[in-house]
Amino acid sequence: MPKKGNLSVYFFATCQNIPSPRYEQASSLIGARFYFFGGQTISFSSNEVWYLDLSNSFNKTIPPWRKDVGMPVGYSIGGSCVSPIDNSSVFLVGGRTFIPNTFSPFDSSSPVYVFNSKTSQWAATNINGLNSSFLSRNEIQAVIDNSGKMFMFGGTNVNSTLPTFYNDMNILDINTMTWSTQTSSSSLLSYVDYSATLLPNGIIVYIGGRGGSSSSVTSVTMSQILIFDTQSYSWSTKVISGAYVGARNGHSAVLTMDGNIILYGGSTLTGTGSLEVLSDIAIINTNTWVWSVPSVSQTNTPPPLTFHSATLYKNYMIVAFGLISSTPVMTLNNDIYILDAQNYSWVTQINQNTLTTSQSTNNTLYIGIGIGASVIILVGIFVAIILFYRRRHNSDMVLATPGTITEASIYKSSMNAHI
Repeated sequence: MPKKGNLSVYFFATCQNIPSPRYEQASSLIGARFYFFGGQTISFSSNEVWYLDLSNSFNKTIPPWRKDVGMPVGYSIGGSCVSPIDNSSVFLVGGRTFIPNTFSPFDSSSPVYVFNSKTSQWAATNINGLNSSFLSRNEIQAVIDNSGKMFMFGGTNVNSTLPTFYNDMNILDINTMTWSTQTSSSSLLSYVDYSATLLPNGIIVYIGGRGGSSSSVTSVTMSQILIFDTQSYSWSTKVISGAYVGARNGHSAVLTMDGNIILYGGSTLTGTGSLEVLSDIAIINTNTWVWSVPSVSQTNTPPPLTFHSATLYKNYMIVAFGLISSTPVMTLNNDIYILDAQNYSWVTQINQNTLTTSQSTNNTLYIGIGIGASVIILVGIFVAIILFYRRRHNSDMVLATPGTITEASIYKSSMNAHI
């Protein structure tokens, strides 16, 4: 603390451990923790594991970042799902693997990595019936149903000289670690960089991305979406009416409690071959299958983002990381953004006080009722004691004859009634 005359000068430093900017990371929500796995930074493919602790109120300017045990490999552009069996294990499937903190490819013997969020440990997996072509499959999304079956559609093999695009459905049963592959009809396009959303009725909704033949893919129209039924293992398409929503890939999608799928961002190639990154929000109502574009507040808005992460926590959609622009130089993001999904406004904080205050109010009410009742009971007992002794005192001056009602006879009658 340097001094100048009688003046004291204080210096304060705020240190916060925060992740570096990145994109193409995998992510999953476990309880009140929003986990992020790997991702591509400017310098290397990361093996880091970070999470946002959402259990308390916070402002997005000081997000509650926590770092966990890193992955055994650098990782990007794969799928991740939380086990419904223990609600703590994360299964990371497919993706590009690298020697940690390099861009040197890592030859993996398994396309599945399992992370236990309770013990912060990584586990090796032995899979029965593995589809060997999946060892280098990436640009996919994965979903898991309540029985523990993971569904992974399409993707591409980037490690080959000429990338191969797929249209098969791969299924991993995490109960038995058994793999199966459903070969799709040749009429079904290959898909990559789409969003996949599992509805409560077992329908997987595939939106956007790029689709085409095995040799080349182009942007998929948003006026028609692909549907997979996990009960009948059948495919169908659904025409979506309503507002116009431009084609995109690398976008995010979250499902709300009322059946809306909220899409954010993404990107598309322009006529000149450059990447145009988007910042709009669009909504599919899965009850009516209609697109709408809400009027969103223009304050606290995020930049255009693609290959970012998003999740829905209570009434908030949280967006993190992502690619902002690839021209003239690549710009990556490590900020987070919060959308109030009830009124479609970007906000600066997650506030737990509304729920806490409501609960506190109820608890206070119950406590007040309890205290009031207790006081009434105590007063009643006190009055009864006074009456008891007063009547007993009076009874000492009365000769008890058959039929005389005394405090003792009342007590005895009451006891006999309960025997």
